[in-house]
Amino acid sequence: MKKILVINGPNLNLLGLREPAIYGNRDYKALEAFVLESGLDLSLQVECFQSNHEGAIVDKIQQAYGVFDGIVINPAAYTHTSVAILDALKAVAIPTVEVHLSDVDSREEFRRHSFVSLYAKKVIKGKGFDGYREALEYFSGK
Repeated sequence: MKKILVINGPNLNLLGLREPAIYGNRDYKALEAFVLESGLDLSLQVECFQSNHEGAIVDKIQQAYGVFDGIVINPAAYTHTSVAILDALKAVAIPTVEVHLSDVDSREEFRRHSFVSLYAKKVIKGKGFDGYREALEYFSGK
């Protein structure tokens, strides 16, 4: 069974509170439950991790080396700023899919640049929770 690490960046712990018109009314626990259930449906072993701290995300990516077969990452605000996360992903060379709940391309100009997409095998935007399932489907081959 493939092992997939799902990483969520800053402020995703505030889902349901933060800008519900953009991110929806469901909270982070609902996202985590959706991701874990989707993993089971797709015969994947999934672990979820969320942090508001760039270094903790880098540490988690480094710890994934030799443990996980794939990474699904929503780097959130770090999408646009973190060379450190990009470098960690490149260093461990684990196939990665980047996910965004909102359609970042239709938002502010600064959100249209992603460091992570320079490495990611696939980028999924604007599909809400379903984007995570699509990312997991990529790894399951379904």
